[in-house]
Amino acid sequence: KGHLSRSSCLCSLCFRSCLAVALGLWLGGTPSACRDVADSRPNILLMMADDLGIGDLGCYGNKTLRTPNIDRLAEDGVVLTQHIAAASVCTPSRAAFLTGRYPIRSGMVSSNAYRVLQWTAASGGLPTNEITFAKILRDQGYATGLIGKWHLGLNCESSRDHCHHPQAHGFDSFLGMPFSMMADCARWELSEKRVGLERTLGLWFQVLGLASLTLALTSSWVPVLGAALAAAVLFTASRIVGHLIVHADCFLMRNHTVTQQPLDFDRATPLLLQEVSSFLQRNKHRPFLLFVSFLHVHVPLVTTKGFLGRSRHGLYGDNVEEMDWMVGRILDTLDQEGLADGTLVYFTADHGGCLESRLGSNQYGGWNGVYQGGKGMGGWEGGIRVPGIFRWPGVLPAGRVIQEPTSLMDVFPTVVQLGGGQVPQDRVIDGRDLLPLLLGTAQHSEHEFLLHYCQRFLHAARWQQRDQDPTLWKVHFMTPIFQPEGAGACYGKVVCPCTGEGVVQHDPPLLFDLSRDPSESHVLTPDSEPRFHQVVGRVRQAVEEHQRSLGTVPQQLGTLNNLWRPWLQPCCGPFPLCWCDTEDQGQ
Repeated sequence: KGHLSRSSCLCSLCFRSCLAVALGLWLGGTPSACRDVADSRPNILLMMADDLGIGDLGCYGNKTLRTPNIDRLAEDGVVLTQHIAAASVCTPSRAAFLTGRYPIRSGMVSSNAYRVLQWTAASGGLPTNEITFAKILRDQGYATGLIGKWHLGLNCESSRDHCHHPQAHGFDSFLGMPFSMMADCARWELSEKRVGLERTLGLWFQVLGLASLTLALTSSWVPVLGAALAAAVLFTASRIVGHLIVHADCFLMRNHTVTQQPLDFDRATPLLLQEVSSFLQRNKHRPFLLFVSFLHVHVPLVTTKGFLGRSRHGLYGDNVEEMDWMVGRILDTLDQEGLADGTLVYFTADHGGCLESRLGSNQYGGWNGVYQGGKGMGGWEGGIRVPGIFRWPGVLPAGRVIQEPTSLMDVFPTVVQLGGGQVPQDRVIDGRDLLPLLLGTAQHSEHEFLLHYCQRFLHAARWQQRDQDPTLWKVHFMTPIFQPEGAGACYGKVVCPCTGEGVVQHDPPLLFDLSRDPSESHVLTPDSEPRFHQVVGRVRQAVEEHQRSLGTVPQQLGTLNNLWRPWLQPCCGPFPLCWCDTEDQGQ
């Protein structure tokens, strides 16, 4: 990791916090600094990148990409070096972030090959009975807004019921993509679903074409005509499915209204930045929660002309550097509106960089530093270890680096309690309040174990052993088979699989000591590690305890909830001619 220098002197509140630690420990109580800060109701600005590798940032060791604004945020705040996403792909990771719960608890998983929501017009999504931090803070009088990517569902039974919409989950306002940026939005050669659909439709066209020729020799003209018409429909569909995907999934909504369909790439970045500025200006006289969910740095890496060709790492590097510039613009707006000192700012990513986003010698996915694996790999560190930066001037000690295990799920209880809300008691919350750790009033994370799922399958678990010789253990029960062997990724696929023939089940499981081997390069065995059976046994026990706490819920990402349904398709014109642009052209 890149070295983060401490400030030469800390603020007076930090000094008082240190005194409070000693006094609190001596009295055996909770340090008063934590209690005072927890009641302060700050503004909260959360920023999340899409598909960013932890090794892409200067403050995490990158020496060739320029990220001065995120690096400045790190220098002025607290950096988490072992910040873990609850899933290695976006839909389940974001669900866990908003609810503080493993995605398997809310049903944001599947048992088949579907890892994320596949269509805007699918019926799956974040269930209405889930409680997000936005819901709780809205009830506490906060203005709440989401700008950017959602990808947690939209409709259930009609194209206007908006049961999974951000406004149904606590956000007063929303401007962004209800689905996700994806390569298919630009009809790239890299493709999430277009190429597969074109091949499938083309294959069925050939089958029906051959059937119609066969029937012409043996049957009457009626079945021949039927087969020929069906073949013609499939042929046409195979030629236009790419255009349909662009209109079906790549569009902009403002609250409940489709305002730009399809999305105008050239205007997306300035439009979202203008919305951030507008939100802050509208709500600067009341407490607010703003979640800026960047469309960067997911393929197709939409980058404005001013940043094209500026980095040393091609289009991906250009996109990262533009996102950093956006972070700087947002932080500048906080300063200009006089909001910086009263705002807790947080920056992270939903999961690791995508290694499979590659065409020839061009890499279009992120760099995950020393960590093995990437996006879509359930247990390997490269897919789940993400940046975690908190800044709160005058409250959090600048330059502090925390190497304890923390989770994206921890944001839920942290911001809920800072905003004066109560963490729900009627359900299991897996996140833990980060404030004592951030202030320095606690030395250790409350997480003894963290579990790493791939869909509904548990791939790995980590254990922070603190007795005897403190050690951070990682146990892998399943790992994907890299293609080609030893490549470190599943090239030729969108992401690695979670189960089936593309996965190895380990018995005994693989064991690593992350405190000495963060890149997971050296497998420990009973011969090389005397504590092997003790460690694996304790982790298995923790897994069993966790699994007993799981209930049965519908799988929102399963096949039935993840199919395209025409009656759920948002469309701002007569279907399927969905086209409009009502966003101000001057934005």
